[in-house]
Amino acid sequence: MASFYETLVTLTQQERPFVLVTLVDALGSVPQNVGAKMLVTAEGLYEGTVGGGKIEKRAIDEAQEMLQKASQGEKTRFAQWNLNKDIGMTCGGTVKLYFELFNTKTWSISIFGAGHVAQALIRILLELDCRITCIDPRPEWLARLPESPRLKKVHTEEMPHYVRSLEENTFVVLMTMGHSTDKPILLEILKSRSFPYIGVIGSRAKARQLKQDVLDAGLPESLQTAFHCPIGLDIGSNHPQEIAISTVAQLLQVRDAVFATPASQQDGEAGQ
Repeated sequence: MASFYETLVTLTQQERPFVLVTLVDALGSVPQNVGAKMLVTAEGLYEGTVGGGKIEKRAIDEAQEMLQKASQGEKTRFAQWNLNKDIGMTCGGTVKLYFELFNTKTWSISIFGAGHVAQALIRILLELDCRITCIDPRPEWLARLPESPRLKKVHTEEMPHYVRSLEENTFVVLMTMGHSTDKPILLEILKSRSFPYIGVIGSRAKARQLKQDVLDAGLPESLQTAFHCPIGLDIGSNHPQEIAISTVAQLLQVRDAVFATPASQQDGEAGQ
């Protein structure tokens, strides 16, 4: 069984965003000793403990908030709580926690669906500097994907529910089994989240239907243009590998427009 620090190193090597929470001070009656640590990812508690129960739930909520707002630049945070007044616990102690955010600058891409096009797309993306999550209810299709520390496979029957776990700056690609499974994921995104890129695989006819679905769901008309469908640049054929290439090209195009920095621009100029 891996130690706490081995798990921390693994998360770092996977370039997976996480928060290290450390109990740095404690007064009175508290459920854990100073120095206790835990690791929190977007999905919740990953390893360790700072006391369990209500205090741990509050700390996890704080850590997940930091992950969701990572683009705002907050890398560390102190929190001091009176367990009785602030947490609602019967013990009257006070704790001070230190939150450290790691791995938040990595290009994150979440792909809903593990079918033929997703298989081709993920293999290309694994050659790039990014971190990928693939979500699908079919374990046999997830098993066909390559093993990589930069690829996370999520098996769930409730794909729309996974939307809440996505990090703030994730690029989201929907290529599930069809319109009936893409639609609820897209609507959940449009109702509750905002991402720099949302793409849905499909034809122009499907795009028209999705736009109507947006209106039927009572969402603002402006959200009809909040996603790309058909997905990818207008190149190539309908072969899965060629769709994957056109999709990667579009992802790169949007990434460079959204996340361009002076340093990267200077590199580009130097290479001309």
